[in-house]
Amino acid sequence: MPSLSITVNIVDRPYRLKIEAGEEETVRKAVKSINEKVKAYADTYAYKDKQDLLAMVALQFSTYAVNHETSAKLDDDQIIGKLNELDIILSDCLNKA
Repeated sequence: MPSLSITVNIVDRPYRLKIEAGEEETVRKAVKSINEKVKAYADTYAYKDKQDLLAMVALQFSTYAVNHETSAKLDDDQIIGKLNELDIILSDCLNKA
């Protein structure tokens, strides 16, 4: 897929990015989400500069990602366990046949 150069604004600062063309919508949604969360923190909490707000947004997103990684790992373990059970059942059936 061809690459694309775009400029995004995160907390009023422009960032020039080179991305795959198919990623543009995802990147723009991510930027919008960051800016919305920064604004929500700014409206709710006192802060010295926008770096404080960005740090809180980074912590929020990182916490979300860690929780989802843990959840996905548990789901994977459950699926593997069920597949192993099915393998045993099928092996028993084939051995009896």
